Amino acid sequence: MKKSSSTYGILVLAMAMMLLGNTSLTAQVLNKPIAADNPNLAGNSAWTAACASASFNEYFVNFTWSPPLVDSNNEFILELSDSYGNFGSPRELARVSDKNTVFDFEFEFALPNDIRGEGYKFRVRSTSPAKTSPASDAYPMYYIDYNSPLLISENGSGTIPSGGLIQICGGGSVTLKPHNIPNAGTYLYNWYRSGTLLAQKTESITVSTPGMYYVELDYGSICSGSANTLSNTIEISNGSSLGIAINGDSNVELCPGDPYTLEASISGMGLTYTWLKDGDVISGPTLEGSTFAVNTGISGFEGDYEVEISGPSACTERSSKVALRSAGSFEVSRQNEENIVLLPSQSKTLSVSTTAGSPTYQWYKDGAPIADATNSSLVVNTVGEYYAEVTDNGGSCSAGPKTSEITTIVSPDSFELEIEFIGAYTDCENTDATISLAAVKAVSDTGAKTDVTAELETSFAYQWKLDGATISGETSKTITVSNQEDNGAYKLDGTLDGFNATSNTLNVKLSANQNLTVSANGTILCEGGEAIVLTSSQSLTDQTFEWLKDGQVVDTSSESFTANEIGTYQLIIRTNDCPIISNEVAIRAFDESLLVLDKPKDLIIIEGETGTITASGADSYEWFDANNNLIATQDSYGFQEEGEYLLVASFGSCTVSRVITVVYRDMFAIPNVITANGDGINDLWILPNTYSRDQNVLVTIFNERGEQVFSQTAYENNWPQSTMAFNKPSMIFYYKITRGGKALKQGTITVIK
Repeated sequence: MKKSSSTYGILVLAMAMMLLGNTSLTAQVLNKPIAADNPNLAGNSAWTAACASASFNEYFVNFTWSPPLVDSNNEFILELSDSYGNFGSPRELARVSDKNTVFDFEFEFALPNDIRGEGYKFRVRSTSPAKTSPASDAYPMYYIDYNSPLLISENGSGTIPSGGLIQICGGGSVTLKPHNIPNAGTYLYNWYRSGTLLAQKTESITVSTPGMYYVELDYGSICSGSANTLSNTIEISNGSSLGIAINGDSNVELCPGDPYTLEASISGMGLTYTWLKDGDVISGPTLEGSTFAVNTGISGFEGDYEVEISGPSACTERSSKVALRSAGSFEVSRQNEENIVLLPSQSKTLSVSTTAGSPTYQWYKDGAPIADATNSSLVVNTVGEYYAEVTDNGGSCSAGPKTSEITTIVSPDSFELEIEFIGAYTDCENTDATISLAAVKAVSDTGAKTDVTAELETSFAYQWKLDGATISGETSKTITVSNQEDNGAYKLDGTLDGFNATSNTLNVKLSANQNLTVSANGTILCEGGEAIVLTSSQSLTDQTFEWLKDGQVVDTSSESFTANEIGTYQLIIRTNDCPIISNEVAIRAFDESLLVLDKPKDLIIIEGETGTITASGADSYEWFDANNNLIATQDSYGFQEEGEYLLVASFGSCTVSRVITVVYRDMFAIPNVITANGDGINDLWILPNTYSRDQNVLVTIFNERGEQVFSQTAYENNWPQSTMAFNKPSMIFYYKITRGGKALKQGTITVIK
């Protein structure tokens, strides 16, 4: 269809404004996004709440906008607010770059897995030009990451009561909590009592009101039901406290074999009884089992007894404890070590203590009674197994004798010493090491070992040895090694009453603690340049060493090494137990790009001011003026005069030269009128040197129809060309000056012929 002249003019004006970035008369309109139908599902209705999960997470939002057209590099971005509808830190959901001429389209997005809330909103943002749409309506949005039924129990213990019933008594309360959901504290909950939603949203709830309690995860007004997290039901009921007790005294002494029955203070009423001893169930639960007969004829009947009752309309409650004790009971305790080492000519004293009121004693050796050994202590000087038998001859009832624990007396066949490092130790890393006696062990003729460190470590005489040789003056239990010359195998010998003991061996390899430095006369390798020679800070005469390149050995005989290839070089001296490793020297290939200037070599300065160029990457620098006079040797120079300058940068024996051109900045403005009449005056559109002849600056010119007629980087002040025809006495053109895609200047040029 043919456009009218007025329509055509509007399009030309819109095109010109887009070229110039001028949106003062008209601009794009971004409309608020709205929820849209999912084309991959049956039906054609838009979603009203997003209930996403691992099995379904696909949603669409419709977006419309109005021309003029956005820029060709524009992107439309769909953003999500927080759960309160705020866009302080929006989250990007989707981004499209192929809809810059489509005014009505859908964004597809997936819900992030940490989204939970009722008031989320969308908006759409364009990047070129930068605009933002109004926010959408609020939507409930939840990612359902847990969708299994919850299980609740008292305090989240995991034990669901029989029949789901919990009784509370005497104004008490009970805390209900789910026990099968990970990270339970990160969710909100809907708690119900007999179908009524409660106000609490927390993980646990403490209740005292009777009712049927259950819970579900709070996934909002719409998504909660579809998540299927509704829990089991716990019934809370009020019971009556009956005040249960055990009849009789709370402390009872019994002679072994005497009959005794415990009796609950309440009987009948259809109650169930459970009897406990020292907290463990010993009988029940038994209906109407209100008594318990204690068997005092067995060992260990002594203890604390309780009874617990439960039943219809009665609180589950437990009585106070009743302590049953044996009237003839007493204890026997050994008062010495379990294992004792007896050296020749030594004797040891064994003893026992007892709580018996009127005790008598009999000592045994290897199971046989010892004549006349009838005291609470016994002096022994022979090996064997010893114990005491104690009889209580007083009290209200007789009791059988009790024996003490066995003490084993051994005569060693030999001794062993164990030594260990004190503190952290690693070969070739530590610069010192401390070794100490760790244990003394007696060894029997059968090979059995007994730790006797506490008894005998101070009795031995010690001597340290290095590689089998005695170390003069080292006769304590500990030795410290601090010189690499003392590296080797360390052992500790000990003597006691004719016994000679020796220890395990510990090898010590201390670091040399020496600095080894490799230096080079350069690090840049260039063709025809001086050879790069690596030298060591230590003499390599009579040393075993290796020159390495990139971790591989390349020389083992040259005291200095000539590097002919790029790579990383290093020296290792291996003469000692621990190698000495040098620093790394990286040799690089020569490349003129190694010289870096912080400003273009064509420098524009304001007359009367200083413009500084700083170089980096080289070893040294020389700056020369146009007459080849050396004017500076540092890495930077401040220019104040126009002209050509020379920078010579040295990389070892390699050099790079750069010519620096310095000109004064043109102070005139960008012209908007030229007279292309061929008289040599104002025939060309001349730009200040801030924008001309710069390789990074692009100059583009359009005619009044928006057609590009000229485009050039490093503009040479050469428009219009002599071949360009102007069919009107006065014509208007539009220009745009950019650097790296960013607009610097724009405006019009009037060409008068």
